[in-house]
Amino acid sequence: MKKVGVAILGMGVVGGGTAQILIERKKQIEEEYGVEVEVVACLDKDTSKGARYGLDASYFAADIDEICANNNVDIVVECMGGTEPAKTFLTKALAAGKSIVTSNKEMFSKSWPELEKVAAKTGAGLYYEATTGGGMPIIRMMTQAMQANTILEIKAIINGTTNYILSKMAQEGADYAEVLKDAQALGYAEANPVADVEGYDSSYKLSILSSLAFNKRLPVELIEREGITKITKEDISIAKDMGFVIKLLAIAKQRDGKIEARVNPVFLSKDHPLANVNDSFNAVFLVGDNVGDIMLYGRGAGALPTGSAIVSDIVFCARQDKHARYGEMNNVMTSKDIDEDYPSEYYIRLDVHDVAGVIADVAAVFKKYKVSISQMRQDDRKEIIPIVFVTHEVKKKAMMQAIEEISRLSNVIGVRNVIKVER
Repeated sequence: MKKVGVAILGMGVVGGGTAQILIERKKQIEEEYGVEVEVVACLDKDTSKGARYGLDASYFAADIDEICANNNVDIVVECMGGTEPAKTFLTKALAAGKSIVTSNKEMFSKSWPELEKVAAKTGAGLYYEATTGGGMPIIRMMTQAMQANTILEIKAIINGTTNYILSKMAQEGADYAEVLKDAQALGYAEANPVADVEGYDSSYKLSILSSLAFNKRLPVELIEREGITKITKEDISIAKDMGFVIKLLAIAKQRDGKIEARVNPVFLSKDHPLANVNDSFNAVFLVGDNVGDIMLYGRGAGALPTGSAIVSDIVFCARQDKHARYGEMNNVMTSKDIDEDYPSEYYIRLDVHDVAGVIADVAAVFKKYKVSISQMRQDDRKEIIPIVFVTHEVKKKAMMQAIEEISRLSNVIGVRNVIKVER
């Protein structure tokens, strides 16, 4: 039976979960997949972290060079997070002929071509299922099961923290700041939540998914990004009343030879399958030209869901005689490939003075920029009136010009929010 030695870099939550699964399911993996996979080395400053998995201090290497020199190590699993020293460690492992498995979406999305260049020289493999969607096998599906399709569209909820926050705001009618504190107390959100709530995490993952979908690397820098910090309980309530939910979506669409790529909160129709993905769950919705709609749903984070994806990669890697190469990742999209003036419907919330003609003034601006209204809602209050519009599809630049002009109207107190609409 083929024997495969695994080294785990970082024995925190994810690394520990990976070790736990490998040890508990060792016999089952042998029986079902015909490979003997064993943890033979670890790298972590705290050598006591392996004790609960039966990995004493003798398993812990002094540094990455010791891991790379260990002939019993075939696969290096990176669970450290951050771009450095993770990138340096994995580059060294690949140069030593070790295949790598990583859950590090930021590092991988930014360094994929560099890692592939080193891996190609030694024939080592790159495996990254756990970078996107936690326990969902979305990478394997896209690389192994979509050969008959051109992927036309990706819509994804791929950040559990923001989905939890938006779900709780909707369920409890609470403010963003209040729910964020709750998410931090429960461990869903970091003390510094910027990577999640401002959409960075989702943009790293969308870069990986889009690069696979469109066979051309989409750099993170070309993805439009907006977080959820401007979403209020008023927006949540209005969305519900108008037949929508608010979700932070990672979206990529292939249209007329260009790619629309963005991460932003959207008004999502309650009829869409993603509308019912709540709490910390993730889901990826794909449209293929032949298969049509496909959706994967599951837990997007945590020790065991992420460890599940890592172990899946380890076993898959262990059974390969030759690893897949990703030469197409050296073909990189530029701004010329990106549709920056894509069409979308919009939700717009204004506060205006209760004076005659104010709605006519706003309508005149919409007419000037050829913005057509599909829904309108007006709340009665004294002196200040909230007005909500939902538009038909309009190009982004025209919509932004209209919003800028509306904000300068004398009887418009303020444009309180502008959110794209998806159906």
